[in-house]
Amino acid sequence: MVLNRRNFIKYSIISSLVTYTGGGISSAYASDTNISLSSLNVGLESDILLIIDVQNDFCPGGSLGVKDGDKIIKNINIIQESFNNVALTQDWHPKNHSSFVTEYTNKEVFSSIDMPYGKQTLWPAHCIQGTNGADFHKDLNTIKANTIIRKGFRKDIDSYSAFWENDRVTPTGLEGTLKTMGVKRVFVCGLALDFCVAYSAIDSAIAGFDTYVIMNATKPVDLPGSVEATFKAFNEYNINKVEL
Repeated sequence: MVLNRRNFIKYSIISSLVTYTGGGISSAYASDTNISLSSLNVGLESDILLIIDVQNDFCPGGSLGVKDGDKIIKNINIIQESFNNVALTQDWHPKNHSSFVTEYTNKEVFSSIDMPYGKQTLWPAHCIQGTNGADFHKDLNTIKANTIIRKGFRKDIDSYSAFWENDRVTPTGLEGTLKTMGVKRVFVCGLALDFCVAYSAIDSAIAGFDTYVIMNATKPVDLPGSVEATFKAFNEYNINKVEL
């Protein structure tokens, strides 16, 4: 099976959304990451650091908190110092977003429904516009960011990727922005590795950017099979795993 983006969605998200594992990170998470960020001469005008969804609701204590999600922020702030170009993404949902399990009766959290663009996972309500949960974590340095992309603000379409909403028709505008800036290399970090970071990295590679995921500046949700599927997709799309 060719692991294109649609199959990645099906494999890693639809078939894997059963429950949180409650355990540690998959053993694959820490392996095969022997490229050092410092060896890549980062910080050229054609480089950008893309920081995905480091928001309160995705950190411990939030409605969709990733285990130890706040522990990557120190590394993210250090990494920013090496870049001239920094972009942030921000999940930005209306309170009645179609991906919220609270909008349905007799539906379980992490189950899925059919939408015009395919299967949609039902999440706890999170990152609602104007709420503390949607704010960037207080420890994240946002001063260096010269681009902020808000995604998922359309009621009937969810958005995992920094580049495209889940219908694969509606762009966020990031691809055009980066190409206008002359960006050639995209370095991705943030939350969560096996969802929004993965989708963003894949779409970055599809758009023609040399793409790197900084492994010690991201954490996974780690549903059954999701991290392994993520790494398969990274191999398929020649996405490089690097470390600070």
